[in-house]
Amino acid sequence: MRVLFATNPHKSIFQYMAPLAWALRTAGHEVRFASQPAFTPTITQAGLTAVPVGRRQNPFRMLDFVDPEVIAASRVGLPAPWDVTQDPERATWDHLRDGYELAVGSLREDNFPMIADLVEFARQWRPDLVLWEPFAYAGAIAATAVGAAHARLLFGVDVFGVARGHFLRRRAERPAERCTDPMADWLGGYARKYGGEFSEAMVSGHFTVDQFPRSLQVGAPELDYVRTQFIPYGGPATVPKWLWQQPEKPRVALTMGLTATDVYDSYTVNTQEVLDSLADLDIELVATIADAEKARLRRVPDNARLVPYVPIHHLAPTCSAFIHHAGAATLATVARHPVPHLSLHYHWDQPILARKLTAHGAGLDLHTSRATGQAVRTAVQRLLTEPQFTARAAALRDETLALPTPNQLVPRLEELTARHRATPA
Repeated sequence: MRVLFATNPHKSIFQYMAPLAWALRTAGHEVRFASQPAFTPTITQAGLTAVPVGRRQNPFRMLDFVDPEVIAASRVGLPAPWDVTQDPERATWDHLRDGYELAVGSLREDNFPMIADLVEFARQWRPDLVLWEPFAYAGAIAATAVGAAHARLLFGVDVFGVARGHFLRRRAERPAERCTDPMADWLGGYARKYGGEFSEAMVSGHFTVDQFPRSLQVGAPELDYVRTQFIPYGGPATVPKWLWQQPEKPRVALTMGLTATDVYDSYTVNTQEVLDSLADLDIELVATIADAEKARLRRVPDNARLVPYVPIHHLAPTCSAFIHHAGAATLATVARHPVPHLSLHYHWDQPILARKLTAHGAGLDLHTSRATGQAVRTAVQRLLTEPQFTARAAALRDETLALPTPNQLVPRLEELTARHRATPA
């Protein structure tokens, strides 16, 4: 097959996609990875073939012109319409319609730079399958233009599919003349421009590739999910010498992710307070702290090792507990090992994942507004001394590893491509 991946220039999202691209490549399929020109080095650094499309555009450029208080407010939880995943009572017609109108404005701006070139490349290369991340609707537009099978590749909770399901149910309750569908209007315009018609697959794909076990996922019952293991990929990395051997004391890791400082200006917890609260515990604390955040610290406890980055898939197996922000990649990486979690959640789907994890019994969670030093200390002590957390973390590991690997998923993708492809390549 010829398989085309499409992503907006978000490094963290791309890293969810790279392992499946390599699985298809090593199975003998032709793989191309399309994104904006400035993102080409990130793609080729992963050993994949890039297709630069459109013009250079920084997806976070508008943050430089927005009031810091507005930015801070936007980081909390989920925006509309996707917030109905966390709070179904919000799923009213007005809330969903207004939310989609706002969302489409942002999605249109993010996707517009790539669409024309991506369609042109697809018409020349004729992919059999297009895999796109849930913000990269340019992939769905290009696939529709050439009759390719196409699917979303999730990078977390399927807030997109859940919100769309609520919207369609609310729309069906209303008279046709009083219904508007911002997504259908936007995507349908491109479908007609390139000789086709809108279908709901343009919103949610012919099917959806989900990298999380059922116990951590919230999905839409009407969609076709194909599950696979999350395989960690964080870009170039080295294993430091101190990580070669197992620790002499219980090792506790702390990371609050890269987005907090790469995109925004700080973490959502008081790092100094957290470090101080754990300073007298008989543990080895390994904290991945960005240089910008480290510069704000007044002191570093004797039991703490501060590093700017360490490969989490090498660090996690050596840990007795792991404190993180419930970012999907971090959480899913730790979930491959029998290590209990403390999730300090705040942004996007983090609260959903954190509470799912706690409900599973594999850890504890605190919203960052409640993550005082004492609360973190108490939670860490519980994770280290109450064996049921490790037992449930082991159960989550078993559920995760029971899913097919990306390599094992490839034959299923071949079958689905044959089923949904409109025209042979």
